Amino acid sequence: MNQKVKKKNFEMDMCNGPIFINMIKFALGVLGTSVLQQLFNTADLLVVGNWGHAGALASVSATSSLINLFINLFVGLSVGAGIVVAKHYGAKDYDEVGKGLHASVAVSVIAGIFLAIVVWFVSPAILKAMDTPTKNNVLGGAITYMRIYFLGMPFMLLYNFSASILRAVGDSKRTFFYIIQAGIINVILNLVFVIVFDMSVAGVALATTISQIYSSARCILCFLRYDGCLKLYPKKIRLYKNTLISIARVGIPSGIQSSLFSISNVLIQSSVNSFGPFAIEGSGAASNIESYLYFASSSISNTVTNFASQNYGASKPDRIKKVGLIGMALSAGLCVTLGLLGFVFSTPLLLLYTTNETALDFGRQRMTIICFSQFLCSLMEITTGLLRGIFKPVPAMISSVAGICGLRVLWVKTVFARYHNYTLLYLSYPISWFLSFVVQGILFLYFFKKYKKSLKTEV
Repeated sequence: MNQKVKKKNFEMDMCNGPIFINMIKFALGVLGTSVLQQLFNTADLLVVGNWGHAGALASVSATSSLINLFINLFVGLSVGAGIVVAKHYGAKDYDEVGKGLHASVAVSVIAGIFLAIVVWFVSPAILKAMDTPTKNNVLGGAITYMRIYFLGMPFMLLYNFSASILRAVGDSKRTFFYIIQAGIINVILNLVFVIVFDMSVAGVALATTISQIYSSARCILCFLRYDGCLKLYPKKIRLYKNTLISIARVGIPSGIQSSLFSISNVLIQSSVNSFGPFAIEGSGAASNIESYLYFASSSISNTVTNFASQNYGASKPDRIKKVGLIGMALSAGLCVTLGLLGFVFSTPLLLLYTTNETALDFGRQRMTIICFSQFLCSLMEITTGLLRGIFKPVPAMISSVAGICGLRVLWVKTVFARYHNYTLLYLSYPISWFLSFVVQGILFLYFFKKYKKSLKTEV
């Protein structure tokens, strides 16, 4: 029997009330959290770039695509957990909401330990295969960073699953406050470990790990003190079979999609590595700056997914349609504005990371392309979020893999292989975003029409 649970003031009813204002409120919390999480990595780059050993900035930059490759499958599961919980929350099935929480805690810890062990042993071979330079100990530093970073993976995944669960019931505020506190800890420890103790790459990795432990602990304390459907009972933490299957059905396709994106990005990173350490530094700095543009779109996509999932559970298709249209307008408008600002201020922003003129030139080349085309990525993110929200993650995965991964791999193996031009390498990004958006938009309209027909049949 379902519990009758009174909504808390930090929860949000996504199935009733004004859509636009509520989406703005929710998206701001998600955006703030995402930006502050990225500040962990930014702090790492800024500190090692200014006070670390020679080659330290390149070491950290060389790991980003590989880190994403390893963690995205399991982060995809956290997305699946949030979508499943949002659906049950919208349908007022609070018993299943509770099972989703307890299963998520179990999955995150098990997956985190597994990843930490695997990465410790395989990262050296993969980084070598990516042609990570040995000059200035770039390769050695990258291995050190990867190994220490992944020691904190159980806590990072625990935080991601917890944040996804909280957002599923409309609470995007508390994770924002938790990550502010963790970010402050991260920055302070970065400076202490690198400047005072001269730990360089190892110092920034350790600082990130400690801050992840803190943020995950705050989430667990939140659930332990909760007096509603998200109350955490340690004895109930287990892998509930049916709940886990539901999470996997949504989360595995989402994770595979993200992981395959990362595979294509690893291939891109390997291509960047062929231009030498300064290209790695410039590209890494530009990528870190561009990530804030991406989070602008992904925060709204996350909002769209949660709103669509709750309304899917509540059988309200008209609200899902409105959510999608508002999401596209917000995301594209925000990315165009931020993209222009990023282009105009590209040089002063890059100077925060490095003062080497060659690295700056590589960074500017990349930012010119990405800043003017990021809005295409934002549109693609919204259609992906809509498909996931109506429980069609497999079509979203297949279309994205074909449109993004397939095209980028083909581009690197043909166009880039022939001309070996740095700017030409990044033109694959806007082309792949546009193709994926078109295909996913068509798929959403098709499945949404079938969904509406099924509701009429039930009536």
